[in-house]
Amino acid sequence: MRGLRLLALASLPFIVGPALAQSTGTVTINGSVADRCLFTTPSAVIALGELTNGGGAADSGKLDPSRVNGQNRTLVGWCNGTAATMAVEAQPLLNSDFTGPAISGFDARVDYTATALANGVSALDSSTAETPGNPAEIGLFTGNVVVTLSAASTPTSGLLVAGNYGGQVLVTLAPNVSFGGE
Repeated sequence: MRGLRLLALASLPFIVGPALAQSTGTVTINGSVADRCLFTTPSAVIALGELTNGGGAADSGKLDPSRVNGQNRTLVGWCNGTAATMAVEAQPLLNSDFTGPAISGFDARVDYTATALANGVSALDSSTAETPGNPAEIGLFTGNVVVTLSAASTPTSGLLVAGNYGGQVLVTLAPNVSFGGE
């Protein structure tokens, strides 16, 4: 009987004794996403073909603006920063075959305005400007960047020199904010 009482007393502290104290540790989880922009379809081609008016009209051999104006192509991109911008730089169509001095009555350059539309915001530039156009704020954006040409002209409204003409429109998406760390 005495052994039974000792056994009962020995088990009593575990039953009625204080609970073991708890302790909690913490694991903090951190990460970041860099502020960036990316073109997923970064290039397109506008093939204008013959740039001049044909036939025997008075403006035959001169730029036909309708061959340039309204031409457009779509790039696709995204920016994940709220302060992202888009800027356009229109570079003139220059005759790559003609290297001589300017000749009175002829032009070897076609100028135009390029407008990029993304996220409901437009940015533009004229190929006659020395610097790119002003950046436009597009913010968080994913989707199409539609580039459209307009206002085609030549410096003197002269006859275009025969040859191949080439130019380009540069569209720059920029995040404009850096939160550091990657």
